[in-house]
Amino acid sequence: MLVRGYGRKGKKTKHLVKLLTAHDIPVICHEDLDEVAAHSLLEAKVKAVINCDQTISGRYPTKGAAVLIDHGVILLDNLGKAFYDDMQENDLIEIKHGHLFINGQKYHKDITILSKKRMEELLQNAHQNFYYELEKFIENTLEYASKEKNIILKGGNIPDIRTNMENRHVLIVVRGCHYKEDLKTIKGYIKDFRPILIGVDGGGDALLEFGLVPDIIIGDMDSVSDACLKKCKEIVVHAYTDGRAPGLDRVKELGLEAKVFPFPGTSEDIAMLMAYEKKADLIVAVGTHSNIIDFLEKGRKGMSSTMLIRLKVGSKLVDAKGVSKLYANKLKLSYCIPILISALIPIIAIVKIYIPIEILLDIFQIKLGLK
Repeated sequence: MLVRGYGRKGKKTKHLVKLLTAHDIPVICHEDLDEVAAHSLLEAKVKAVINCDQTISGRYPTKGAAVLIDHGVILLDNLGKAFYDDMQENDLIEIKHGHLFINGQKYHKDITILSKKRMEELLQNAHQNFYYELEKFIENTLEYASKEKNIILKGGNIPDIRTNMENRHVLIVVRGCHYKEDLKTIKGYIKDFRPILIGVDGGGDALLEFGLVPDIIIGDMDSVSDACLKKCKEIVVHAYTDGRAPGLDRVKELGLEAKVFPFPGTSEDIAMLMAYEKKADLIVAVGTHSNIIDFLEKGRKGMSSTMLIRLKVGSKLVDAKGVSKLYANKLKLSYCIPILISALIPIIAIVKIYIPIEILLDIFQIKLGLK
């Protein structure tokens, strides 16, 4: 099998995918490739991926490799930092008969094309090692929960915003796993209830993809597009607890205004907290991170803020992550028959009570020779 493309490299996969075409072969440095990143690579329609780091390190059972391999993408694994540094943008890359060629020259160092069998072996080892990673994660979560509980439970210094959330539904969108499928599934809810729309960083662009303009963008501004920032109605920059807000510079460079919210948690945490403290009637979350795998894939060592905030807002929170798997909106014949019968009832009733129509039907039947 021959795969040919032009090398495009980037150390942050979520930034690189925005530049890719189907003619490119991405060269990344992404240890424990996560599911969201893998799906974004698939959306770019790439046929091969070169990872200069370990796609599956063995710390925990990450899902990215399986997503790519199951969709027929060739995955070269752990080629090393030297390969990343030596490769130039737009180098012609060819993968054929198990060998790698750069600009027509064979690459003589060993390469590993990750097979499905080898991937399954690595994931099995990762499952066995997961207990130790889980133990460290829990200890770290509890340690930070003790330190952060007062800030989180008291609400922090929530900035004043123009958007009035009181007694309204609020939809928070994060660009997490299966966010597109979940948004499609709840589009009826969005149309009927017209909730306030909050995009968490790239979640703002996710809303735009569905023709929805975010009321608020919340985050550190590292993955949301300029176009989305210009279209949304308000911007809240997530800052470190010491007040540093790197994302604020980007907003100012665009000539836009923003409020700053210093907080120890994640951006999606503060979106939920803000909606709760602003007296939202219901908080619906799509694509959020809610389990240990999600957090390890984000590079976080604990989930203290998420745990505490979900305890606080739990009475108002509906987590719609994965709802598309629970409910598949498929049109079935068994659904259509009752609808058709219901529609025919008033038509038959009108025909029976409206004499001119009955006469017209008699004439029509005579013309056809049925009477």
